Amino acid sequence: MEQNISSAPKSKCDSCGDRCGKLEVYDWLGDLPEIPDPTDIVEVQFKNTRKGFYRNTSQTRLQKGDVVAVEASPGHDIGIVTLTGELVLLQMKKNNIAPSSYEFKRVYRKAKPVDIEKWDEAKALERETMLESRTMAWNLGLNMKIGDVEYQGDRTKAIFYYIADERVDFRELIKVLADRFKVRIEMRQIGARQEAGRIGGIGPCGRELCCSTWMTNFVSVTTNAARYQEISLNPQKLAGQCGKLKCCLNYELDAYLDAQQDFPNTSISLETEEATYYHFKTDVFKRLMWYVPSRDHSGNPVMLDVDTVKEVIALNKNGKKAPKFGNQSAVQSNANKEVGYENVVEEDSITRFDDKTKKPTKRRKKKKYNKNRNNNRGDGNN
Repeated sequence: MEQNISSAPKSKCDSCGDRCGKLEVYDWLGDLPEIPDPTDIVEVQFKNTRKGFYRNTSQTRLQKGDVVAVEASPGHDIGIVTLTGELVLLQMKKNNIAPSSYEFKRVYRKAKPVDIEKWDEAKALERETMLESRTMAWNLGLNMKIGDVEYQGDRTKAIFYYIADERVDFRELIKVLADRFKVRIEMRQIGARQEAGRIGGIGPCGRELCCSTWMTNFVSVTTNAARYQEISLNPQKLAGQCGKLKCCLNYELDAYLDAQQDFPNTSISLETEEATYYHFKTDVFKRLMWYVPSRDHSGNPVMLDVDTVKEVIALNKNGKKAPKFGNQSAVQSNANKEVGYENVVEEDSITRFDDKTKKPTKRRKKKKYNKNRNNNRGDGNN
């Protein structure tokens, strides 16, 4: 059965901002036979990441992608329905919201063409308002940065999102903004990561920032995450576009922690009959550890597996020194050998497509004959 594309719910709307679908919710119950909705609560999304739950008191038939006018304080706001039916209750449970105690605002109606036109006019002023408000904050000497502005759907209220490292007294700024733009002003403080998520961008991996596509909450990231993964502590490489440590440092951290559960402490040195060895680096998933005989330089590293290192440490605890590790140069050559990719069919050779068995053409034979003839003629002249 073909589906009418024009009537299919849309996950994104051209007029709701660059990151309209960041908090996109897949309705996996949408293809089931139509049944009465178990609840009259719907989820509505506004600009960027702002969402809310509203009660459909008018019993209007709503589905995902509908533009609706909802209750606001004051006036009304315009948003897009992102979820209906039973999944709304699961979404509220995920966000720790109890339907019995939550104060729901109402869905007035589906947005009329006049509402959408006024909504578009309000959004067209957001960038100009943001730039002008930054100048006003600078003139007042406030140590803050206004990162985004969001107008309410009826253009009676504007939300100014700002970041600041310290407490800011913006009472005078609110008076100036209200007098200039003739709307009700609301100031909301956000962090550097939230600002990066609202603005968006491309990360060093070549993909769109995680905070602007799918991340809904931010977990603290510390330099210990880089240490556990044996990553160089270079601030320029570890910092994201927000100036904070990259969120992706936490993605594989649990795998590294699980793999290192039985690893010995790297601060413990190895006592041998020849010298004292100190930890240099570790390959976690290959379970290999490198040790060097001096803290000052990394020459002549010795590669040992984890079990061997634990045996040496056990000998040292009993007051014994481990025997000499053997041929260090041979061990080092094995340590420097990369395991994995091998060029078995000469993929990187520029002559790999040449036919080595191809016979020379008549032109090549004639050229070679003339060359030999000239050489013989020169010998005769001599």
